[in-house]
Amino acid sequence: METGLGLSCAGTFVVFLFIVFALFIASAIRVVTEYERGVIFRLGRLVGAKGPGLFFIIPGIDKMRKMDLRVITMDVPSQEVITKDNVTIKVNAVVYFRIFDPCKAVVEVLDHIRATSQIAQTTLRSILGQSELDELLSHREKINQELQRIIDEQTEPWGVKVSNVEVKDVELPQSMQRAMAKQAEAEREKRAKIIHASGEFEASKKLSEAAHIIAAEPTTLQLRYLQTLTEISIEKNSTIIFPVPIDIFEAFKDMSGCRREGRENLPRGIND
Repeated sequence: METGLGLSCAGTFVVFLFIVFALFIASAIRVVTEYERGVIFRLGRLVGAKGPGLFFIIPGIDKMRKMDLRVITMDVPSQEVITKDNVTIKVNAVVYFRIFDPCKAVVEVLDHIRATSQIAQTTLRSILGQSELDELLSHREKINQELQRIIDEQTEPWGVKVSNVEVKDVELPQSMQRAMAKQAEAEREKRAKIIHASGEFEASKKLSEAAHIIAAEPTTLQLRYLQTLTEISIEKNSTIIFPVPIDIFEAFKDMSGCRREGRENLPRGIND
């Protein structure tokens, strides 16, 4: 009887040890996905980053914090900025960044996402405040690169890499929009007048060359008359104008000149 009781207690103890061991193993197992890293602290001291995959820690002694290494897309809230030429605008942007050193991202900064957001906001106001409005609108790529460089320099000690910064939208005051519209309209009118004047100049040169050719060959003027009649007939107008060749009038002028010379050659009494 006592032997059976001893075996029962021993079996219960073995089962208890097995359960404790299973719980120990279960709490020691850690699984980290491909895009994550586990930062391990042992008794408060940094051990390093592990992963991806399966690994073990010492329960009760080691603590782990998972860090996501994927690219984070963060919207920078709209910022009111006064440009270098004293124009008040509202600008928002988007920042792309990721963690390249998970140990620094845990140890060096409390919240790397919030810290990066604050630096992006202050840098956006600072850089755009040093730029003129025309530069912001026409050289946005250059400003984006400058923003990315400055923000990345400040976040690099935290293990955060800023890969790209894009200014999304620039909101202008209504008065400035109207002024820019008038400026654009005036610029288009200026270009239209220049193009029109250039066309008139080219046309005058061609007309001058044509006049020289027509003066050398009077027959070409007859051909131009015929072409004009053809164009009028195509348009099917109710009134058709037939131009009279100038050569006809030349014949009358010649006849008039001969009569005048004949009268001058007659004796005076006959003329009278």
